[in-house]
Amino acid sequence: MTPQHEPEHQRFTLPTTPVSVLDYQLDGGRVVFGHTGVPSAYQGRGLAAQLVEAGLQWARDEGLKVVPACSYVQTYLQRHPEWQHLVA
Repeated sequence: MTPQHEPEHQRFTLPTTPVSVLDYQLDGGRVVFGHTGVPSAYQGRGLAAQLVEAGLQWARDEGLKVVPACSYVQTYLQRHPEWQHLVA
């Protein structure tokens, strides 16, 4: 599965049932990642990490700083220091 960016809904999704999401809000030159959600039947498969990776790549490509308001995004950034330069 490949994460899809839905800018009209300010989220990244994966086609699970229900849908897996990484929600965000734009705030000037920053993106606030507020919630990551993966249905319990799909947890433990790395789907949340795929969503966060897609969101971080998009933020980097758009020149945005990241505000990790979601605890999962915070944990991901701690485990992947190569993304620390994006943190606001």
